[in-house]
Formats: sequence, C-alpha cells, structure tokens
Amino acid sequence: MRSESTASDGEMFQPVTETLARSRLKELQLERLLQTLRHAGSNVAHYQAAFSAAGVTPDDLHCLEDLAKFPFTVKDNLRDAYPFNMFAVPREQVVRVHASSGTTGKPTVVGYTQGDIDLWADLMARTLACMGVRPGDIVHNAYGYGLFTGGLGAHYGAERLGATVVPMSGGNTEKQIVLLQDFGARALCATPSYALNIAEVAEQEGVDIRALPLSIGVFGAEPWSDAMRAELDERLAIESADIYGLSEILGPGVAAECSQARNGLHGWEDHFLFEIVDPETGEPEPVGESGELVITTLTKQALPMIRYRTRDITYLNDEPCACGRTHTRIMRVTGRDDDMLIIRGLNVYPSQVESVLLGLPGIAPYYQLVIRRKGALDTMTVEIETLPDKAESEYPQLAKDVTHHIKSMIGVSCTAEVKRPGQVPRSQGKAVRVRDLRDQ
Repeated sequence: MRSESTASDGEMFQPVTETLARSRLKELQLERLLQTLRHAGSNVAHYQAAFSAAGVTPDDLHCLEDLAKFPFTVKDNLRDAYPFNMFAVPREQVVRVHASSGTTGKPTVVGYTQGDIDLWADLMARTLACMGVRPGDIVHNAYGYGLFTGGLGAHYGAERLGATVVPMSGGNTEKQIVLLQDFGARALCATPSYALNIAEVAEQEGVDIRALPLSIGVFGAEPWSDAMRAELDERLAIESADIYGLSEILGPGVAAECSQARNGLHGWEDHFLFEIVDPETGEPEPVGESGELVITTLTKQALPMIRYRTRDITYLNDEPCACGRTHTRIMRVTGRDDDMLIIRGLNVYPSQVESVLLGLPGIAPYYQLVIRRKGALDTMTVEIETLPDKAESEYPQLAKDVTHHIKSMIGVSCTAEVKRPGQVPRSQGKAVRVRDLRDQ
C-alpha cells in the first residue's frame, strides 16, 4: 500500500490519515476543496457556466460551510456532456474510461488519469484492509468486470494491498463454488444478492460452504438490509461488511465498514466531502438527520465532482468508533430517492420490504416487488418464495402473514404471491428487486 501505515496492534492496518484529529482533517479538506473548485472552474465548461449562474467563484470559499453556496451536480449533467465534456484534463491524459449501461438514455462516462487510478487502488486497498483483508489473503472477486467499476476497482485494490486476486467476475456460479473450494479464498467480493445465490447453489450441490476458509464478505453495489447481512453471515459462516461507492465519484472505495464495529461506513474524508441535504429542498441537514447524500471529490483529476447528488438516502454519524478511525460514518443506505415507490400515498423502499420478509419463518430470502397501476393509484404485489419444506396447502397462510407484517411494519397495503422454491429470478450481479408493469 503506498500510503504510510501504522500497526498499533496485530489487528490494525490503516493509513495515518484515518486517525487524524477532526480539526486537522477539516483543514485538509478545506485546502483540497479550494484546489478542486479552482481546477473544475478553470477546465470544465459546465462548472464555469454553473458557477457563473449561481454567482460564485472558488474565491468565495472561506470555510467548509461555504460549499453550500455552490450548485449541485446531477447525473443529467454528465449525460448532457457525453462523452468527454466533463473531463477537467485533456482527453489524451485520460488512461481509462468507465460508463453506465445507458438503459435510460445516454450513458454517463467517467474518466481517470494515471494519478486517479493510483488513488483508486490506494483507497480500495484501504477499504479492504478496513474490512479485515490482509496482505497474502486470497480474494475471490465476483464483481462484474468491464465498463462497470466494481470488478476492476476491487481487483486493483486487492493487488495494491498485496493480496492474491481470483478475477472470476459474475456468473458461472458452479465454477465460482469450485474455485472457492480449490483456492481457499478468505474474502469474497460480490453483490449481496449474488453472494446469497452462491450460498444457495452450494447447498443444492451438497457443498458445505461454511466449512471453507472463507471468512470475509465484501458486499455492495446495491442496498441491502441488516436482515440480509444476518442471512449471509449464517449461510456462508462469514462476517460480511458493507462497501460504498459510485462511478461518478470514483467507483468502489469511497466508504467502508470496519471489521471492528460493522456499524456505518467510514467515508474517506481526506479525499471526499460528504453532506446530507433535504431531497426536496436541497437545504443542508445537520449530522444525524436523514436525507440525500451529496459528495464532493477533493483529489480527483480527470473528473472532479462538485456537490454530486447521489440520490442515496442515509445519515452521517460522527461519534467515535471502536476501531479508532476518525472519519465520519455513512450509515446504511436505506434506498435511493429515485428507487422510492409511492404506494397508495406511502413512501416505500425495497430494503424496507426486505427487512420484513427476512424476519418471517418459512420464507426464502428471494423476492421481487411487482408494481401495477389500478385507476389513479399504484399497487404492489410481493412475490416471495417458500422454503422447500413448505407444502402448497400452507401457501395461503404464508401470503396472509406477509401482507399482515408488511402492513403493520411499513404501513402499506399489498398483495403477496407465494411461489415454489427457485421461481423468483436469481441475481448474477445487481439484484432486480422491482418489476414495473405500470406501462403495460
């Protein structure tokens, strides 16, 4: 790992910057924020126009709170600048690009200088170390490779840490299980839904995956609940930890749960500045209040992001952590503002439904929410699977139990449709939790 490290005991492996005093961390953020505003304002036409429209210049920044004077950046700004017009360096200095799928319009394109790639590897190494991965460990990487940032981000970070990488990517689940057995990986990198799929297929094949050396789950790229964590920990005999990132900011490696607490993700504040704002008004919220996460990059070269609205709903926690890290924690993301469903006037996130389902007996941890329109209102059908030992005569009662608990715990009325084992689609990457049939 390139960053200077300390090892206060056999369990700790962290850069010095992770334990900086909060006052020094804020000084560093202010210094780097001013540099970033000047870099973006001088080299990106979008920021020049946005700053001018807001009546601000980088010289108007005198303290961190002044950042609220500057305009937000949203995903549409990147789409409008397709493909390379958000870059703050000449295209020839960009050594790699990643991009979204573009299923809802033009893809968003992100670029990296060699310095950005080195920074990304450093921060992913820091992230994996925070989760308990150590040099020499075997890391089985089942995140997708390609234009998606997950696979290569985890790959370069594990190598920078000094681990041995198995670059499996997603899919081919039977082969994943063979390699987990044969190579003896200590850490598994995957989406939580795909990790659950691996556990299920291993059980079907008679493989005791709990007996393998696997002990750490590096899971992210989709919202998941504490109930899902408990399910994964039990099924795989591991300690699973949450990882956070998004391509527009860097990729994976923006924040991570520590192995000591597993209670909120330490956001790497020496390279990113985090805000919580009201999703409707955009006004800043105090620490501890829930809202939309907004991130500003502090050290990115090719693609600086100023006040990027992530649409992720969470809150910040700056209380001391047992691990000794001083960086603020991003608490578990409950959902995305643009993933929120409005069912009969009530706001519902898929992760809320997941938390209810995974606590019910007789229900397998696989589900989809089917949204239809009836008149002027949207309706929700929850498709669930039973465990193999359930007879079909028990399905009506299971359906009643599901609708009752969702109504009592979340407050929304729904219909439950019980399916036999294996009938809910399995994930090979990011899980598809919602099927929207409103236009059909």
